[in-house]
Amino acid sequence: MLTVLLSPSKKLDESKSNIAKSSQLTFKDQALELAQVMKGYSQQDIQDLMSLSDKLAETNYQRFQSFNQEFSLDNGSKQALYLFKGDVYDKMDVDNYNDADLDFAQNHVRILSGLYGYVRPLDLIQPYRLEMGKKVANTKGKDLYAFWKNQTVHKINEENANGTIINLASNEYFKSIDTKKLKADLVNVNMKQNKNGQLKTIGLMAKRARGLMADYIIKNKITKVE
Repeated sequence: MLTVLLSPSKKLDESKSNIAKSSQLTFKDQALELAQVMKGYSQQDIQDLMSLSDKLAETNYQRFQSFNQEFSLDNGSKQALYLFKGDVYDKMDVDNYNDADLDFAQNHVRILSGLYGYVRPLDLIQPYRLEMGKKVANTKGKDLYAFWKNQTVHKINEENANGTIINLASNEYFKSIDTKKLKADLVNVNMKQNKNGQLKTIGLMAKRARGLMADYIIKNKITKVE
């Protein structure tokens, strides 16, 4: 068994989904709990927490104020793989995935999220912004790492205790996993470029490379590390 980990994206495509297949979140109750916490934040609180413009602060304040208890294609939710856009997801040819590609992605790709925790590609989620690294006090501690760390690794071990984890997520998101408890083999992928004889990580290019690698794994149905 091979599991690919990705980060979410701030950029979202909120247009209506054309994909009929969908699934429900693993951690729906936990997401609703965090959404309720965020509902208690004022617009200014959200702006300060995430360093947002006035417009984005208002948008995300309203998202939490109107957060729906149910996740449905009819109420503004969308499959995660099609909601997220940006440098990683733009390099994944999701609009041309066939049923076999989607089934493989659903079984082998997981997206780490500050609000939703551990997300399958076809899980329905509502538009949001809540980066994993933000200090949001909750029932389990002072930040989102405290909230998700044990829950996420427990689910990974439940799904893939004897296989391999391919980590294509950023450090901010990967830190939400308690690696000391991880049972599967871990492969951390670092994307670097040769700049004047030195290997350096170029943020934009690294993100695009992660997307290309995830896309290659999905299309070629890779299930083990050679």
